[in-house]
Amino acid sequence: MSFERMHISSFFVLSSLLSLGVARTIAGSDDCLPAGRYTLCQNPWGEDAGVGSQSSTLVSTTTNTVSWSTNYTWANGPTSVKSYANVLSNPSKGVQLKNVASAPTVWNWDYTSQSGGLRADVAYDIWFGNATSGAPASSASRYEIMIWLSSLGGIQPIGRQITTATPIANQTWNLWKGTNKHWKVYSFVSAAGEINDFNADLNAFFKYLVKSQGIRSTQYIQAIQAGTEPFVGTASFVTKSYSVSIESK
Repeated sequence: MSFERMHISSFFVLSSLLSLGVARTIAGSDDCLPAGRYTLCQNPWGEDAGVGSQSSTLVSTTTNTVSWSTNYTWANGPTSVKSYANVLSNPSKGVQLKNVASAPTVWNWDYTSQSGGLRADVAYDIWFGNATSGAPASSASRYEIMIWLSSLGGIQPIGRQITTATPIANQTWNLWKGTNKHWKVYSFVSAAGEINDFNADLNAFFKYLVKSQGIRSTQYIQAIQAGTEPFVGTASFVTKSYSVSIESK
């Protein structure tokens, strides 16, 4: 899940538009937008597995929050992810797990419309590595941690399920473990259905992985992303409010 560099001039123009309450939409495959402390990206990394279109709109930003929407229609390749429209938290990186005091996050989202047979997830995508920095989904990545707040259409994470209804952050999760290219993948899937209003400390997941899954506390957080992965279907996905931060010890 990578993001493109933005020109400095574009950053100031877009920041001015947002301060005036003017939303900005992107539709190109490689399009990204600066969004305060975040970066919004289209990221249709799996589009070759199907046919369709997608656009994302940056609605607003405040000091620590962002709101956005993504509209898409994807067909063919029902078992393949087509994209991961997401926001990346720019300040939330470079801290070792052992030095995280807390990682508060709030994510309030909804589908304002969706087609029958929609196959999609809504998920955090968090990256750990041996180095302080590194692009997500690259050779610098050691672990990919996904937290699925929604799973529609019978889709499943990579790998196999290794726990059932594990309690973390006041919710229960089915944990999946797999391998993708250079990194290991741990996916926490909500065991109680969709969580549309998520308010939690991500450090609870980090501590669980260190204590129960053998991930070393010396790993660095290289990226925290949040977004949606459609497989097939048509939907309007809206994030009303999202925030995340890392507080160090």
